[in-house]
Amino acid sequence: MALKTVKSRNTKDLKWPKIIIAILSTIGLVDTGSISLKSWGLFTSLSCPGIENGCEAVLNSPWGTLFENNQINIPLSLAGFITYLSILVITIILSVNLISPKEKLNKFLWWLVFLISCASSSFSFLLINIMFFKIQAYCFFCILSAILSFSIFIISMIGAKFESREPMFFRALIVAISVLLSGLIWSTNVDPSNAINVQSPNVNLSPRITTSSSKQKVKFAEFLRENNIVMYSAYWCPHCHDQKQLFGKEAVKELTVVECAKDGKDNQFQLCETKGISGFPSWEINGEIFSGTRDLKDLAIETNYQGDTNF
Repeated sequence: MALKTVKSRNTKDLKWPKIIIAILSTIGLVDTGSISLKSWGLFTSLSCPGIENGCEAVLNSPWGTLFENNQINIPLSLAGFITYLSILVITIILSVNLISPKEKLNKFLWWLVFLISCASSSFSFLLINIMFFKIQAYCFFCILSAILSFSIFIISMIGAKFESREPMFFRALIVAISVLLSGLIWSTNVDPSNAINVQSPNVNLSPRITTSSSKQKVKFAEFLRENNIVMYSAYWCPHCHDQKQLFGKEAVKELTVVECAKDGKDNQFQLCETKGISGFPSWEINGEIFSGTRDLKDLAIETNYQGDTNF
C-alpha cells in the first residue's frame, strides 16, 4: 500500500513548478530583451539601480557583445533572450497538457529545461565573476538574470521528478564543465588585456576601442565635431582611453581627437603646447580648456547639446 502511494506521488504531475518557471522566464525575457533593445538604440529609458554607470560599463564592455561588425551588432543579452524564450515555450507546451506526464516526450522536454537552465546558470556564474573581477562594475540586470537562471535550474529538478539522481548530476556536471570551459576560452579571446597590437615598434598608438556606440552617442559626437569641440589626448593615457570607451568606437571616429604625445602617431605636439594642454584628456569648448574624463551627460550640458542624452 505504501509502495503504491509513493508511485502515485512520483507519477503525479506538479503544476506549480511550471507556473513559477514560466513567470521567471518571462521576467528574464523582459530583462534581456530590454538590454538588447538598449544596445541597438531602440530602447533608451533603461534605468539601472545601483552604482552610477555600472550597467553602462558592463554592457558596453568587450564581454557585452557576442559578435559585431560594421552592419551587425549581436549583444550577449540576445543569447539570454533566446534562452529564456526557449524555456518559456517548452514550459507552455508542458503546461497545456497535450502530452501525458508518462510519455517519453514529457520527460525529454523536462530534460531540456533542466539542461538549458544548467548551462545558463553556469555561464551566468562565469559572467558574474568577470563583472566583479575583470570589469569591476555592478550591473543589476546581469545579477537579476543570474538569479533567474539559477532559480529555474533548481525548480526544474523538482518539476521534472527524475527517477534517478545519478544521470541528473552526471549530465548537469558535463554541461556545466563544457559551458565553463567554452566560456573561459571566449572570455580570454575578448579580453582587451590579452590583445596584441599589430604595429611597428616605433609607432605609438592608442589602445583599440572595444565598446560599441549607440545612435545617441554617434549623434552627440557629430555635434561635438561640427561645433569645433576638440578632445586632446595622449596614446599612453589610461584616462583618455576611458573617455573613448564611454563614447564607443563608432562615435570616436566622429570626434576631433588631437594626439599630443610627442612620440605618438600623427601627433600635433606643437598645437598642444600652444594651447597649454597639461593634462589628459582635455576638452576645448568655446575656446576654454577643461581637463579630466567627462561623463557624457555632463559633457552634453557643458556643450549645450539639445539632442537625446539617453546615452
